[in-house]
Amino acid sequence: MSGFLRTEQRQNLIVDADDTLWENNIYFESAFDDFCDFLAHSRLSPVEVRAVLDEIETVNSKAHGYGTVNFARNLTECYHKLVEREVRAEDLPRIMSFTEQILQHPIEIIPGVEETLEYLSGRHSLTLFTKGDPEEQKLKLDRSGLGIYFGHTAIVKEKDARSYAALIRERALDAAHTWMIGNSPKSDVNPALEAGIHAVFVPHERTWVLEKEELREGPGRLLKIARFEDLREYF
Repeated sequence: MSGFLRTEQRQNLIVDADDTLWENNIYFESAFDDFCDFLAHSRLSPVEVRAVLDEIETVNSKAHGYGTVNFARNLTECYHKLVEREVRAEDLPRIMSFTEQILQHPIEIIPGVEETLEYLSGRHSLTLFTKGDPEEQKLKLDRSGLGIYFGHTAIVKEKDARSYAALIRERALDAAHTWMIGNSPKSDVNPALEAGIHAVFVPHERTWVLEKEELREGPGRLLKIARFEDLREYF
């Protein structure tokens, strides 16, 4: 967005968590790679296996939401659908072990994030807004040590225009001075703009494919930056 002038007035900054503050999808991708090696399909490439899993996740996310437990469920369903051999008793625990590694991996905060949050929290009101399993997301926030910079945290099943409208209403936020900051066009940018607030798009090269879509215009303003730390130039 050209011509965006630095704002000195206090703003409400709503911030995404996964792949905005810390790495997340890379660990799911690693688990999927292990799954593909284990499946060892004779005809389907990893890309084709991924397409099948994407279809399963698209359907199941509506009923079960997101997170590691649901990813394990989706991998198991994918395995039953594609496996070319008789399913053995030890197969399903093996698949579970791939996803358990996601939970055990240390939180890897994206470079520049903590310093930027510290700076922004002294100037603006910060809310963490994420989707997924509440306990899993709370655990990641605790392990990250970043919770001290947020005055409020909200975890929802889905981040759509309706959930943004609810957050704005519950927090009595002034839409004219409220921004959503995140890496996902589907969950962070487009629904926020649709709900009437502004948005900052911070791309991540490994954003989950189901979070990608074309950026759409809305009533609010859209700012595109290269790195999270660039927020200091505008806020």
